[in-house]
Amino acid sequence: MASFFGFNVAVRGLYTAQRNMDVINHNINNINTPGYSRQVAVQSASNPISLFNGTGMLGTGSEVRSIERIRDEYLDYKYWSENVSYGEWKAKKSLLADMEVTFNEPSDSGFNAVMNSFYNSLQELAKDPGSDAVRALVKEQGVTLARYFNNIASHFEELQFDINNQVKTIVTEINSLGSQIAQLNRQIYNSELDGNTANDLRDQRTVLIDSLSGLVNIDVNEIVVGKLPNGRDDKRMVITISGKAFVDNFDLNKLSIRQRADKLNENEDIPNLYEVEWEDGNSLSVRGGELRGLLDVRDGNDGENGSPKYKGIPFYIKKLNEYVRTFAKAFNEGIVGHENVAGHAHGYGTNGNTGIRFFTMFGTDNKPVSSADFMAAGDIDACYEKMTAKNFTVSSDIIDDPRNIATSDTTGEIGNIENINSIIKMRNNVHMFKEGAPEDFMKSVIATLAIDSQQTIRLSSNHKNMVNQITNQRLSDSGVSMDEEVANLVKHYQAYSAAAQMINTMAEVYDILINRVGL
Repeated sequence: MASFFGFNVAVRGLYTAQRNMDVINHNINNINTPGYSRQVAVQSASNPISLFNGTGMLGTGSEVRSIERIRDEYLDYKYWSENVSYGEWKAKKSLLADMEVTFNEPSDSGFNAVMNSFYNSLQELAKDPGSDAVRALVKEQGVTLARYFNNIASHFEELQFDINNQVKTIVTEINSLGSQIAQLNRQIYNSELDGNTANDLRDQRTVLIDSLSGLVNIDVNEIVVGKLPNGRDDKRMVITISGKAFVDNFDLNKLSIRQRADKLNENEDIPNLYEVEWEDGNSLSVRGGELRGLLDVRDGNDGENGSPKYKGIPFYIKKLNEYVRTFAKAFNEGIVGHENVAGHAHGYGTNGNTGIRFFTMFGTDNKPVSSADFMAAGDIDACYEKMTAKNFTVSSDIIDDPRNIATSDTTGEIGNIENINSIIKMRNNVHMFKEGAPEDFMKSVIATLAIDSQQTIRLSSNHKNMVNQITNQRLSDSGVSMDEEVANLVKHYQAYSAAAQMINTMAEVYDILINRVGL
């Protein structure tokens, strides 16, 4: 049998080269597979044998001891950490851009244009207080102004509703990813019991964790809990969310949603918003990822009532509500800050009526209420507290009869325009809001949103660049290079050809030895 030793060595070389080419073939076929890590065959000299005469040890050829994936785990952890922030700011960037479009500034249909048209109609009425046509114009411009706020509030509520559904979808996706990761953990464990490394399964798991890191803040750890029968470390993968295990090796602690019994922001939230918690009922603090971005924009009221300290939809609805209440109270009652001037309710229309409020709110059946019904509570502050940007409108008194628009401060004097002039002057009264005049207040609100939106664009771009940089580093380290693989293919093909030639040579040697020697 010893005489066939050289043949066995050549066969080992043939198998080694073939195994290397198989690995290269696998790499080339997965060059476009997301998350695939380049694999290499770890080749070494096989165990030598000792010679009987003590002259040394004779080599037995080569063998492939293992197939390893080229992966830098540090880059994976770095990617997951950065992707959490990118997911959050990317979500906020998209949502705040939508909110900016809602205000539609600057444009021909934005706040400034609507406000200018309304006060221009009041100026025209001051020129001709007895004109029914101009009064009808004032009524229509007042309705347009009210609808501007109605539309913004309605759009914000619709956006809040859409975000709420997105939260539900994200939670479902997080649970699905967690379930797949737990299943892969079990498959990887079973596959590696014999000492092999489940390279492709580990790549699949990494891709799932990449996706999960963009949705919610996670920490990933592989903890050594003992030794496997083959002597290798027994590792348990644990993925935590805010300190609590979400995936604990083969086990999954799911997230769940429940509808809030009480509103977080009483006057700014739609009902039945979802609260995210653990399926076992414990509370969850979401600190990052797309889920955090959605919750901040949906619930953020600058920290008021325990809401996220972020200026989200409730914050801007609150600002719009503050505007319509303060503006309507000043316009109707003449209450401007700590000053009292002549408001619409103090003046007289051409029909002799007084005490009419120009702005009230929608009542039952979504119809404008009259001044009398609006002021039924008696207390002025309590009456205006019920007014919101969504229900803000022109009173039914004005809509039914524009002659109720008060221009005079004395009954029976159609040419008297003292009251309408007092109302027009309020437009520039810097004491109406702490930000200044009415238009200053809205400019402040729109500017705040624009600044926040620019911040999300900047931070989203910064984190995206970081994620892309880490991705490029991962590809540089783990990605498949076609040039490199082809070069390795040529090298191992030549080794295969050489081993085959050696087998042919040894076959001739054995043929001579067995069939021709002695003949």
